This record gives sequence, C-alpha cells and structure tokens, in this order.
Amino acid sequence: MRKSLGTELRRELITLLDGGKAHATFDAAAKGLAAKLRGVVPEGLPYSAWQIVEHLRLAQRDILDFCDNGDGSYQPMKWPDDYWPKEAAPQDEKAWEKSLAAIKADRKAFDKLLHDADDAELVHPFPWGDGQNLLHEALLIADHNAYHTGELIVLRRLLGAWG
Repeated sequence: MRKSLGTELRRELITLLDGGKAHATFDAAAKGLAAKLRGVVPEGLPYSAWQIVEHLRLAQRDILDFCDNGDGSYQPMKWPDDYWPKEAAPQDEKAWEKSLAAIKADRKAFDKLLHDADDAELVHPFPWGDGQNLLHEALLIADHNAYHTGELIVLRRLLGAWG
C-alpha cells in the first residue's frame, strides 16, 4: 500500500521536530546540566540556560495554543516580555524539571495535532491569524527549537559543561 504525500509529510515533520538528524537534540542539550550552572549568564551572551529553556517552553506553548484554537480562546502573548523569563535561574530543581517536562508534553500535543489533521488541514490557513497553517507552525517550532538548542549548546561550551 502506497503512503499519501500528507502521511509522509507528517512523518517527516515529526522527525524534524524530534531533531537529532543534523544536530544534537534538545533533550541532549539540556540533559545533565549541573543545577549551579543553569542560572549563569556567560560573558558575551544575553541569557542563561534557564532563560533559554523557559523561552523554548513559552514559545512552543504559545504556538500550540495558537494552532489548537478551535474555540477561539487564544490570546496573543506580548513580545518580548511574555516570551523570556526575567529570572536568570530556576527557582529550584522542581521548576527546571517541570519546564523540561512541559516542553515534552507540549511537543506530544503538537504531534497529535499533526496526526489528527487531514492533508488539507496541514496547508489550509487557520480561520484566525494572518494566513498561518499547521505546516507553517510545525516548521516554525522546528526552526525555533533548533536555533535555541544550538544556543544552549554554545552556552554549555562556554561554561565548560558540554562534550
């Protein structure tokens, strides 16, 4: 049985979102970072590891909320204030772990949106927004998360905590 283009596209999107084909995954970049380093802002960089992780969580959640807006309840966040935490360090270990878990959970929820969409829904503009569609938003998450995963790795290198 031959797979449809939409089925193949969804499979490739999820592979892209998972990362790891051309670069390290977010999970690898965040794993094992010592608690004492999570709030350190290295010289020459504007953010700590915590701020990058929380930014990823906030932005990804916003995109998920935007895409899953069938009831019209989506409220846009204010850029940049609502997308970046002001605190350089997490409040505690629980906050760090909660953020990482939320990133994974929201990604799974986004994967479900991709799985549940029919082929036309992947490219049909949402009735809200400015012409965005599910395909666009999936690529946006993949691009955004890859960019900040790279930043997290550079930050870890500067702190002597990578590879």
